[in-house]
Amino acid sequence: MDDVMVDGNALAGELSEVFSQEMTLARVACGSCGAVEQLGADHAYTRAPGMVLRCCHCDHVLLVMVRAGEQLRVSLAGSRWIDL
Repeated sequence: MDDVMVDGNALAGELSEVFSQEMTLARVACGSCGAVEQLGADHAYTRAPGMVLRCCHCDHVLLVMVRAGEQLRVSLAGSRWIDL
């Protein structure tokens, strides 16, 4: 599985369509273990129909992005908070 994992910086382009700030520097709190890291430090999986960001400490899903036609759907349900 490690061969398909990259760091969260891989999501920068897609996230720039939704957020006006540089999101890879935003701090994200894991909804499971509570660890806080910059989004760019967490683990990104991009070789699927969508993109998934997982906590680099406990592997909990923090963020999911799926492109549906022209729309980009983003779920941050696995995060306690995101510091913009």
